[in-house]
Amino acid sequence: MPRTRTLLAGAALAIGARSLMNTLLLEKFRADVRALNGGDYSGLLASYADDAVLAFNDGPHRWAGEHRGKDAIEVFLRDFTGAGLQGEVLEVWTSGPPWALSMVARFDDHATGPDGERIYENEVVVIVRTRMGKIVRHEDYYSDTSRIAAFEKKLTEMGIKPAG
Repeated sequence: MPRTRTLLAGAALAIGARSLMNTLLLEKFRADVRALNGGDYSGLLASYADDAVLAFNDGPHRWAGEHRGKDAIEVFLRDFTGAGLQGEVLEVWTSGPPWALSMVARFDDHATGPDGERIYENEVVVIVRTRMGKIVRHEDYYSDTSRIAAFEKKLTEMGIKPAG
């Protein structure tokens, strides 16, 4: 019996630790997104490895393609904040050990025009792979890429140019 209790206690501890890690990651991601929504992307940018890659749906818009390295990712984030995008992290799922973690998140974003009208909204799945606590690959998958193209057109009409 003592061996069974030890095994059960160890399993409960492992499950609890994983749950706590997910909660902490969700809270950190949400805090980074709150800052991003306020125009401060420095905390999020600091989460990336120097050689990280951020991959985004292809298409006729300023965020399309692969953004390699922190400098390119910073341009991507400047474009995000410059366009007035606001995001929200809804859920996070993780897999793997803390030193080589994979994370999937539901991230929805939207933008409001100068008159208060919502000019864009979309649902996003974010896939992140980490190495020793730093993001090495980040992929965004939007549910409706035509919305991004329409948003790009609207930004151009409003005179909001890409940062890059």
